Amino acid sequence: MEGNFFLIDKRALPEVYEKVVNAKKLLQEGKAKEITEATKIAGVSRSVYYKYKDLVFEFSESQKGRKATFNVMIVDGTGVLSNILNYVSSIKGNILTINQGIPLNGYAYISLTIDISDLNGDIKTLVQDLSKLDRVEKVDFIAME
Repeated sequence: MEGNFFLIDKRALPEVYEKVVNAKKLLQEGKAKEITEATKIAGVSRSVYYKYKDLVFEFSESQKGRKATFNVMIVDGTGVLSNILNYVSSIKGNILTINQGIPLNGYAYISLTIDISDLNGDIKTLVQDLSKLDRVEKVDFIAME
């Protein structure tokens, strides 16, 4: 089986995953100011929170305004970012944010948030196709809302 992601009904998973998502939501919405406070309210330990916080996400069933965030490592060079943006546009992705770090040791890191409401295809295909672009070294799916 290929890919790193599953969509699973939360009833099939241990409750701890939902608690981690709840702690993340408390922080995001400003209902908790610190991780310690959020984990206490959510009923999960800090160590469990840190273990799963980058691995568990809430899935939005809404088709409108769906956003996905990716980290992309590229070989620094002229036109690489342009190629990425042109590809995303060609499959009806709408770029919401772009953050690119200063190139170091010949590599640059880019964070992209894309509105995927009208995307032709799925996230797995998007990641695979971005990875195949010239001078793109690595693509990581970070989160979806």
